[in-house]
Amino acid sequence: MEQTNYQQDSNQFGNQPVQQPSQPYMVQDAIPNSTAVLVLGIISIVTCWCYGVIGLILSIIALILSSSANKLYQQDPNKYSKGSYQNLKAGKVCAIIGLILSSLYIIFIVLYFFAIFSIFSPSLMNTFDSFRF
Repeated sequence: MEQTNYQQDSNQFGNQPVQQPSQPYMVQDAIPNSTAVLVLGIISIVTCWCYGVIGLILSIIALILSSSANKLYQQDPNKYSKGSYQNLKAGKVCAIIGLILSSLYIIFIVLYFFAIFSIFSPSLMNTFDSFRF
């Protein structure tokens, strides 16, 4: 059997100077509540079909949290990481979508129950006949 010599060239690895970064590495923090805004925004879209109430509440909470977090980010953008700001923006978009879907669903439910009630209640239709112009 042949023996192989596994020697490292000392000039290749051992004698290189260690380079220091030109600027000190600064750890950026996450924006407070950026993940919570994203989670609430997503859940508001998912729960907007629960008669719109849960989605409406969650989306309003997410929008309030995102506005306060956005104010913090605008005060000192270098302090916070770019990823947490992107989470904040995505959560705000999801919250707006959840707010719109929940509002539309609430309007639909109100109109639906009004239509069902008016079909089964002829006296209600007589009441509205007096309002014709």
